[in-house]
Amino acid sequence: MTTDAGAPWLIVGLGNPGPDYAANRHNVGFMVADLLAERMGGRFKRAGKAQAQVVEGRIGPPGPANRRVVLAKPMSYMNLSGGPVNALKDFYKVPVANIVAIHDELDIDYGVLRLKLGGGDNGHNGLKSMTKAMGADYHRVRFGIGRPPGRMQVADFVLKDFSSAERKELGYFVDRAADAVECLVIEGLERAQSTYNS
Repeated sequence: MTTDAGAPWLIVGLGNPGPDYAANRHNVGFMVADLLAERMGGRFKRAGKAQAQVVEGRIGPPGPANRRVVLAKPMSYMNLSGGPVNALKDFYKVPVANIVAIHDELDIDYGVLRLKLGGGDNGHNGLKSMTKAMGADYHRVRFGIGRPPGRMQVADFVLKDFSSAERKELGYFVDRAADAVECLVIEGLERAQSTYNS
């Protein structure tokens, strides 16, 4: 599965729309996408008929390493992310191998990153929906949020805001995740994994 150097990249931050969810653990994909948009000097706008907000721009230094990207935040709820992402993929003519999903990951300690191509959804409803819509051969930037404490249900945990202790480091970890996305797009998966798979 090779990426297409001439095609744009579609970078998708996964989350739930609306202010009630904005600071939830489940919305860390939106947080990283917002930071990438800020770095690109763009603002999210409604994407035509697709149920998503997008920013179009470029990532990387001027020259051959520069990549055309579409940053997206699906405005469906998390478990319906596949429809908007698939619509954007078709509209912008993005091969599946040029898609990156940024999402929260329960089975990784808080703040730890893991980048990979393809694989299962590990019970993540956003990934499940994307895979159902277009297959599994897209990139993932997995942002660790850790497991729920005690007997707390997973659904309750992911839909809660980061704790005050976690928020002290959240900015740093979101920044690092944005760096990892840029490295993946510009320098490729192997380089990004060796640098960021902590």
